[in-house]
Amino acid sequence: MRTITEIIIHCSATYEGQAFTAKDIDCWHRKRGYRMIGYHYVILLDGTVEQGRPIEQSGAHCRGHNARSIGICYIGGLDQCGHAKDTRTEQQRQALELLIANLQARFPNATVHGHREFANKECPCFDVASPSEGRRATD
Repeated sequence: MRTITEIIIHCSATYEGQAFTAKDIDCWHRKRGYRMIGYHYVILLDGTVEQGRPIEQSGAHCRGHNARSIGICYIGGLDQCGHAKDTRTEQQRQALELLIANLQARFPNATVHGHREFANKECPCFDVASPSEGRRATD
């Protein structure tokens, strides 16, 4: 198993309320030249967590961090005008919190980050470290 030191949160950069799946993202990523979906998990609008790339394999979601991280993507991230927005449904918020808790139990040294901490992007369109966003400040 890989050594996991980071859990990196992403959004799909799709419009609020538009339903997509891990299979859709897999198609998008393959069209961009990836061998398969770059994220390890995808959280759908209804809170369903779909498996993407196996966590035993390095991801393709955050340059310079893929070898030691797990990538989680929630569907959404843009308002109807295409501007960055935290579009997570309550079900997505709960699913993300539970998934992170489970991953941190399995990988206790892993820290949680938003993609924007490592790239010039607004992704995941919310402050991952903010306690008001459902994360403990020490995570």
